[in-house]
Amino acid sequence: MSLAVLHSRALAGMDAPEVTVEVHLSGGLPSFTIVGLPEAEVKESRDRVRAALVNAHFEFPARRLTVNLAPADLPKESGRFDLPIALGILAASGQLPPNRLDEYEFAGELSLTGDLRPIRGALAMTYTAHRCGRAFVLPHTSAEEASLVRDAQILPAKTLLEVCAHLAQKQSLLPYVADTAARVQTDYPDLADVKGQAHAKRALEIAAAGGHSLLMAGPPGTGKSMLAARFPGILPPMSDAEALESAALQSLGSGGFRPELFRRRPFRAPHHSASSIALVGGGSDPRPGEISLAHHGVLFLDELPEFERRVLETLRGPLETGRVAISRAARQAEFPARFQLIAAMNPCPCGYLGHFNGRCHCTPDQVLRYRGKISGPLMDRIDIHIEVPAVPAEDLTRVSSGDASSAVRARVEQARAKMIARQGKENARLTTREIDSHCTPDRKGATLLMHAISRLGLSARAYHRILKLARTIADVAGVAHVSDAHVAEAIQFRRFDRA
Repeated sequence: MSLAVLHSRALAGMDAPEVTVEVHLSGGLPSFTIVGLPEAEVKESRDRVRAALVNAHFEFPARRLTVNLAPADLPKESGRFDLPIALGILAASGQLPPNRLDEYEFAGELSLTGDLRPIRGALAMTYTAHRCGRAFVLPHTSAEEASLVRDAQILPAKTLLEVCAHLAQKQSLLPYVADTAARVQTDYPDLADVKGQAHAKRALEIAAAGGHSLLMAGPPGTGKSMLAARFPGILPPMSDAEALESAALQSLGSGGFRPELFRRRPFRAPHHSASSIALVGGGSDPRPGEISLAHHGVLFLDELPEFERRVLETLRGPLETGRVAISRAARQAEFPARFQLIAAMNPCPCGYLGHFNGRCHCTPDQVLRYRGKISGPLMDRIDIHIEVPAVPAEDLTRVSSGDASSAVRARVEQARAKMIARQGKENARLTTREIDSHCTPDRKGATLLMHAISRLGLSARAYHRILKLARTIADVAGVAHVSDAHVAEAIQFRRFDRA
């Protein structure tokens, strides 16, 4: 047989489209050509495959060799096509029986010795292969990540020879059995570790319950970063679908995914020098950025005004839609980005405005310029703005400092359950029509809100966010209707609307 056909997968955003690997041997001068829009890593597989076959004691055919990766208009990247190309050459040259190739999908990078190296995106590819009903053959080091797809048939191999022995029915590859007991979720830091800051802890609880974004402003050393790091610990546990989607995004990133962190809420904290591509994602082969890697988790932006303004403006769309679309000349990709934004900033350039030690010497113009680095439209999209003042000495000496994360999480879960039962989503994601249906306050609350709008000059977006906040505060309190007390507290959480 001079033609062999195998199945593999490419990566295009969150999708893993099927790639048919066709290998043809013909007469003529010896050559090795790969077609089908291969990128540099795929073109280099010619040398890796040749060396791997020779070192595994197979014969590399001295004929005209053509490898077609179909469909031809889909760009192919990375070394994951090494394994199917090598198997196709062996099947086309008669060194391997071709009758079982259609039962499997293959992916794996080959070393020059014939060993299989880990691949990126194993989880996304296994998920799609499982829906097509085929078993997936991949490197042993990627099997644990791929095993997160429930009921998927995964056949891990360490070397090219093991795969060939399986296809020749000499020694079968054993299906991978996941050790679920080893996947223990690491404990989150406890909220009780933070001394004082009762108002900030209350804001965190409201934000966690309703899925709201939060901005904390305060002098250095008041616990803003500690509060943010403990926020994932008060969020409800991830569902199976959320955990799988989050893990799939992590596997597409350059850092890969660690299976022991499955079901753990992601917490991403990029440095303020991060570029817009690092935050949103991109590249010639589009990969998810920090906001997508924080999907179903937390994106923490410390020193918010220190980020470039154009970088911060890229957050505006994802905060509203929960998705980010990346367009390049040759590639387009869309990634989910349903994250909770937690941001922190100093009140002024030196950081000590309003501090009881009176160390701040910033002028009013300097303070305004500093805060002006955050645009009004972006500030409008952040639901909660609070001040985090310096902690008094008597609070620092107290042994106990409020509820533990477990107690707060229990209240958050109860409030979330009310929201899901009422409208099927968190309050932060309500549309305008749904706000009118579920967030209408009583007469006193409506009067108070109208007075706040006229006095503070609130935008329509801020008006709707106050209503959603008031609805969340009522849900945390276990109250069916939104009252004026809930509206008043929601207005207090919009600190920079009152500035």
